[in-house]
Amino acid sequence: MTGGADNVYDSLERIFHEPNRLAIMSALCGAGRAGLTFGELKEACALTDGNLNRHLKVLEEADAVRVEKEFVGRKPRTTVFLSTEGAKRFNDYLEALAEVLRKAQEAMPAVSRAQPAPPAARRAHG
Repeated sequence: MTGGADNVYDSLERIFHEPNRLAIMSALCGAGRAGLTFGELKEACALTDGNLNRHLKVLEEADAVRVEKEFVGRKPRTTVFLSTEGAKRFNDYLEALAEVLRKAQEAMPAVSRAQPAPPAARRAHG
């Protein structure tokens, strides 16, 4: 990897690179303007309440998501929305990630891409 202004790795925002936050942002991309309730997001990402809360706080502080809390009848409801800025930044991140993955795949020796591992190697790793 080399440094410089054209370094695609610089576009990999750490805030989105964490697997659970990547899952949260990805789920919200498919939700549209309606957003997702806390429960829907928790289920979609297979996270605990505490984990989801922690990641949402980080994303909210970075202005990547907007969290709205309201009462429906007597029950509280938390809905999470992808912010306009968050959507733009996440899209930039996805484009950079795609480029990084493309470069990595191109750098792989042709033999490793074309041939499966020998049976002994598959047993040792799987």
